[in-house]
Amino acid sequence: MAYPKELKYTKEHEWVRVEDATGDIGTIGITDHAQQALGDIVFVELPKPGADITAGKSFGTVESVKAVSELYAPVSGSVTAVNEELNTTPEKINREPHTAWMLKVKIKDKGELASLLSAGDYEKFVAEEGK
Repeated sequence: MAYPKELKYTKEHEWVRVEDATGDIGTIGITDHAQQALGDIVFVELPKPGADITAGKSFGTVESVKAVSELYAPVSGSVTAVNEELNTTPEKINREPHTAWMLKVKIKDKGELASLLSAGDYEKFVAEEGK
């Protein structure tokens, strides 16, 4: 699978898309690789709007028929929106992993984006991890 170039990726298999020209708002989800490893997703637990998340720290869980996995924040910030659709249709993540977002955050430190992986680097990481 080709990973969208406009996204930045973590080694924990989350992505962030910077949404506005100022770089203040980020949209967060999980990668195609992550949803494939998880299998059929049946439940997602996410923080409420107004909650603060910290880069590298858990912000919620995703439950599949195989396991419950932690979700890790790619950037620090304050949650401005949660994708409420996932409460009733969490399987959207399996169908559209790079558009079925989980959170929108007001990014606290834009410098954190520089430590994330590009699409090409993430593809290499996934290939190496699979060996």
